[in-house]
Amino acid sequence: MTTKTPTKNISLKNTNAITPANSFTAKQFIEKLKTFQSDAELKKIQRYFKSDKGQYGEGDKFMGVKMGQLFALAKEFNGMPVSEIEKLLESDIHEVRAGGVSIMDKESRTKKIPASRRKEFYDLYMRRHDRINNWDLVDLGCLYMTGSYLFDKPRKILYQLAKSKNLWERRTAILTTCYFIRQGDVTDTFKIAEILLKDKEDLIHKATGWMLRFAGDKEPKKLLTFLDEYAGVMPRTLLRVTIEKLPAVKKKYYVD
Repeated sequence: MTTKTPTKNISLKNTNAITPANSFTAKQFIEKLKTFQSDAELKKIQRYFKSDKGQYGEGDKFMGVKMGQLFALAKEFNGMPVSEIEKLLESDIHEVRAGGVSIMDKESRTKKIPASRRKEFYDLYMRRHDRINNWDLVDLGCLYMTGSYLFDKPRKILYQLAKSKNLWERRTAILTTCYFIRQGDVTDTFKIAEILLKDKEDLIHKATGWMLRFAGDKEPKKLLTFLDEYAGVMPRTLLRVTIEKLPAVKKKYYVD
């Protein structure tokens, strides 16, 4: 494969005036994304993501695009119709799917997003969870978007996902609570963490520990209470990530 030199003039900023956001297409996004393709980046990505046989990302295909470039491009496609975003999710190429999720993430963080649009994003993410099939895609969709929709609504779906046989659905369950934590609500984080204590996947241990540590930033006493009860049965990676910010004395106490 020949390395392509990124074209300098690829921004949509100069064309937005004549291209309404609701006219953006998946094809346009993919064409722009291809201009960033790099063989050197492809090699880095293939080393970073575990996509060989038997690994968590088995069969995933990559283009070779830096995430920073992808995120910047996604922001320019703010307003893309959900039907076109779904076409991005249907792609076999990882960065194209990441672009679809990133478009939803970027727009969901804007203050003027209508409630109906936020619901469309949430519904698409959940309906096409079969295409949210790697840890970074879950993180893109859940650290803000899914939680911002569910915050003032029943959260039963998260407890169902936490018990799913699908690794990525379980990761969605715990990471969706990130938005709740930001709002000072840590209840679901601790409850879902209890469900995931016996999970066998390292990617769940890391995600759960991450959210427990974040919840502890808001409610340190609740974290210590949780650790007092469960530290002895927590997988080592989960415990290590959870207690990362604790004082050395406390770390030693829970590890020993």
